[in-house]
Order: sequence, then structure tokens, then C-alpha cells
Amino acid sequence: MVDTIKKADFTELRPGIKVPAQETILTPRFYTTDFEAVARMEVEVNAAELEALLEEFRVDYNRHHFVRDAEFDQSWEHIDGETRRLFVEFLERSCTAEFSGFLLYKELSRKLKGRNPLLAESFALMARDEARHAGFLNKAMSDFNLSLDLGFLTQTHQYTYFQPKFIFYATYLSEKIGYWRYITIFRHLEAHPEDRVYPIFKFFENWCQDENRHGDFFDAVMRAQPQFLNDWRARLWSRFFLLSVFATMYLNDIQRAGFYRAIGLDAREYDIHVISKTNETAGRVFPVVLDVEHPDFYRRLDQCVENNCRLGEIAQAEGPKVLKFFRKLPLYLSNLGHLVALYFIPPIDVRAQQTAVR
Repeated sequence: MVDTIKKADFTELRPGIKVPAQETILTPRFYTTDFEAVARMEVEVNAAELEALLEEFRVDYNRHHFVRDAEFDQSWEHIDGETRRLFVEFLERSCTAEFSGFLLYKELSRKLKGRNPLLAESFALMARDEARHAGFLNKAMSDFNLSLDLGFLTQTHQYTYFQPKFIFYATYLSEKIGYWRYITIFRHLEAHPEDRVYPIFKFFENWCQDENRHGDFFDAVMRAQPQFLNDWRARLWSRFFLLSVFATMYLNDIQRAGFYRAIGLDAREYDIHVISKTNETAGRVFPVVLDVEHPDFYRRLDQCVENNCRLGEIAQAEGPKVLKFFRKLPLYLSNLGHLVALYFIPPIDVRAQQTAVR
């Protein structure tokens, strides 16, 4: 019965190799950018901080960390049914996100080599970290008798073009929210070891420090480019990227609440904590952050979650595609309306607060 449940949930390219999850607006993105513009960037104004971060990358604190131990060497058939499906989804999404970072950083390093040595080496070493993470996650998937063909993923996944400024906004937030996600899970399981049902979670403490250092690197690069942070456009884009990252995580995680329940966490409480901490961290570089304490913030996100549940029910129902589209349309418009309303909640002006403290 367990085997029937497992095979019903996943389609395979070939035995043991999972077909990548269908790309949607909520799946991890693969990015490309204007590499020539990045190569021309001047970073001398913040060179000392960037050199210090590069030295940390060279030290490679986690070079011996990602080594599977004897605890992995057992059958994981007892994680079955819906819980198994959610675990595989978590590992796949995490692996895809890390591999996306690897591809972007590797290409940046290659295009910047000989043009901007400080940035080129930094991106090369961050690509090393991301490849290590992706490989470790993909190996974990094999404990559930599946893995991803990362070469196939490279060739078939769609790439989203962003200007360098937007790449830095997005990757900074991705690395910082990754830090808070990993460390929050690690601390919970450290306090409640009975909930650590799979050994990958014990690696999260050191793992999240890679994410944190990568985020610090993008922080330092952006502060070397004041035009990225100090005009009215930066204030608008900061809000857009914060909301995009928070809403995507929230909608994904609440939809997969069973995964968090399996490790003893409430998905909503977990996301509220991670969003609060990431928003606070972003205030160190962004000119404004979101007012996540506003009473409408989670009320509207919860309405989007409810809409998404109804969209899923419509998708599973029988009937003509055209009829389904018209049934879905009000829900899409409702989600759009809620997200626009969230964007226009007055943000918190970090610079003004800092000036008032002084």
C-alpha cells in the first residue's frame, strides 16, 4: 500500500529520477541578468567590507560539514503517504532554489572573470556553497527513492531576466529569508529532538550561516551602489520585493502545513516569525520595510490562502477548461486585489527611524 501511495504522487523521467515540479508563479525561479552591467559596477567605496567577506568565503567554514553520517543509513519507508509526499516536495523545492543560485552565481563569476576580480571570486565561492547545498538535498531525496536530474533541469527550466538591481534585491532577500527559515527550524528541533524525524535538519545551523554570509555580500554590494537604495524608485521596489518574497513563502507554506506539522511546527506561526525577522533584517539595507504588524497584513494573506484552496478544488473538478477559467477568474482578481492593497499599506521608513534615534 505504501508503494502505491508513493508512485501515485510522482511522475518519473526514468526510474528513480523525478519529473521536475510544474513551474508556476509560486515555484523557485531561475534568473539571468545583464552580466556586462554587473562587470562595470564600481565597488571601491565598500571594498574593505567586500574583501573581508571574500576572505570568509575563502576560509570555507563548512567544507567538512555536508557529510552524511550513519543516521542516514536506514530505511525511510515509515515516512509514508501524504507526509512522504510533502517531504519530497520540501527537498525538491529547496534543491531547486539552491541550484538556481548556483547557476546564477557561476555564470556571474564566469562573465566577470578578468573584469571585476573581487566580485568574480566572490560569486565563484558562493556558487560552490550553493552547489554543495543542492547536492546534499538531492542526495536526501534519494532516501525517498527519487532524485532530480539537475542537468535536465538546467536545460528545461525557464529563466527570468532581471536587471542587476533587481537581481540583488531578490537574491539578498532569498538568502536572508533562507537564513531565518533554516535557523528557526534548527532551534525548534534542538529544543524538541523528538520532532526531528529526518537527520537533514541537524545540518541547518551551519548551513544557514552560508545563507547569512551570502546575504551580507549582497548587502555590501548594494551599499556600494547608492543609486540602488537612495531614491524614490528604491522605496517602491523594496516594498515590491519584500511583499513578493513574503507572500510567496506564506502561500506555499500554509498550503503545505502538513510538512511543518510533521516536525512539530505550526506553519502559520513559523511564517509569521520568519517574515518578522527577515523584515527586520532587511531594514539594515532597504530604505523602507513592510508594516507586517498592520491588522490587514495577515488577514489579506489568509484570504489569498483561502482563494488558492478554492482554485485547487476547481482545478481538480471535472468540467470544460473554459468553464473552469471563468470560475477561477474572480479568485485570481481577488488575490490581485489583496496583494495590491498590501502593497499600499504605508511602509515603515527605516531611514527616518534611524535619524530619530540619533
